Amino acid sequence: MGLFDRVFSQNAENPRLALSQAEAFAAICLVAIAADGYLSEQENMEMRMLLSRMQLFRSYSADMLDRMKDTLLNHLQQHGPSALVEAAKAALPTELAPTAFALATDLVLTDGTVTSQEQAFLDDLYRILGLSADLALRIVEVMTIKNRG
Repeated sequence: MGLFDRVFSQNAENPRLALSQAEAFAAICLVAIAADGYLSEQENMEMRMLLSRMQLFRSYSADMLDRMKDTLLNHLQQHGPSALVEAAKAALPTELAPTAFALATDLVLTDGTVTSQEQAFLDDLYRILGLSADLALRIVEVMTIKNRG
C-alpha cells in the first residue's frame, strides 16, 4: 500500500457532495422533514408546495422536484443528515440562509407536533447556517404563529 492510498481510498468511499443552490434548499427541507425519522406524504407535499413558490424553483416541474427529492433522499441515506446539511450550506448563498431556515421550520411544524429530534435539528441548523439566535427565534415564532390552528 502506497503512502497516499489510504487518503484516496477514503475519499472514494465518502466523496464530497456538491449541490446546486436549488438542491441545497431542497436538501435542508428534506432533512427537516426527516428529522423525526419519518417522511409523511403530507410533509412531502408541503415541501413540494413551498419550494415551487420560490423564484429559484419556478422552472421546476413537479416531476423534476420529485426526482431531485429522490436523489437527495438517496444522498441522505448514503451520507447521513450532517453531510447533506454541510453540502447544502456550502452551496447556499449567505443571504438565503434565513430563508432556508424559515422553510425548514415551516416544514417541521407541518404535522402539528415538534419532536425533540426536530427541535435539536432546528437548533443545530441555525448555527450551521450562521444565523444569530435572535433571528432564528423570530423565525420560529413567526412560523409557529403561521402554523397555529
